[in-house]
Amino acid sequence: MTANLQNPIFTDETKAREWLEARIWPTGPVCPHCGSTGDDVTALNGKAHRPGLYQCSSCREQFTVTVKTVFERSKIPLSKWLAALFLLTASKKGVSAHQVHRSLDISYKTAWFLCHRLREAMRPAKYPHPLGGLGQTVEVDETYVGGKATNRKSRKVRAKQAVVALVHRGADVRSFPIRKVNSRHMNALLGKQVSKKSYLMTDDSNVYPKIGKKFRDHQAVNHSIEEYVRGDAHVNNAENYFSILKRGITGVYHHVSHEHLPMYLAEFDFRYNARSGLGVNDYERAELAAKGITGKRLTYRRPHIERQKSAPQA
Repeated sequence: MTANLQNPIFTDETKAREWLEARIWPTGPVCPHCGSTGDDVTALNGKAHRPGLYQCSSCREQFTVTVKTVFERSKIPLSKWLAALFLLTASKKGVSAHQVHRSLDISYKTAWFLCHRLREAMRPAKYPHPLGGLGQTVEVDETYVGGKATNRKSRKVRAKQAVVALVHRGADVRSFPIRKVNSRHMNALLGKQVSKKSYLMTDDSNVYPKIGKKFRDHQAVNHSIEEYVRGDAHVNNAENYFSILKRGITGVYHHVSHEHLPMYLAEFDFRYNARSGLGVNDYERAELAAKGITGKRLTYRRPHIERQKSAPQA
């Protein structure tokens, strides 16, 4: 199945709801309040009931597929939610809230928050295990995200935010905003997120030599003398990830605040980890994002604080 604009889930509310139910409840409805399934859950098909409403005989609660998800209590039609979901997951460098606002005919304020809710769906609730492992290679690199230096001189723009990318070659990336790129912060981050059995690849920063001794092996390339590859030693995958991230932030989003940066990083991480190079197409990527909506809520007033409270742990 393909993610084209002719798909009825983008225009028909019933088709949109059925599509979402099939992804969230692949084996049938599940009560989000107590977890009951099967005969304990009954569809309410009366004239007074809205489509897609179920009742649980165990806890007596009523629910739909959007209860206890990032879609809960939204007045936006579900078909528009799915259209935005497909747009955001299929666009390699992201889609601006202004574009969503124009394409879906919703207010900019609504589009901005809708996109943040979808980013929350893309964020892993918890990292199940460290990156890498025995015989595996993990690349580590850092960059800085922020406005132009000429603007910062006038104090209109905050200092750039450091971002560290950890790339398991041939697999996933995890990117994190970091207060300062120094031995203390990097040692804490790598200690939680990268297996000590891994081969560590970095650039020639003086932050890494001492940290690298804790891993199976550590190789560094010297960018200061224009050395970018030496045998198997390079951080090209991390730099490729940063090139996509910066093109997206500069060319699509234009400005990302420090408070919301983790949510944008989650978006870019998700697309990279479900990229076509790993055999995942646009439709399958949207399905993965749809499955991530459950068990998460994001309030309009404090999206960045909610994100910080539930940040992924190692």
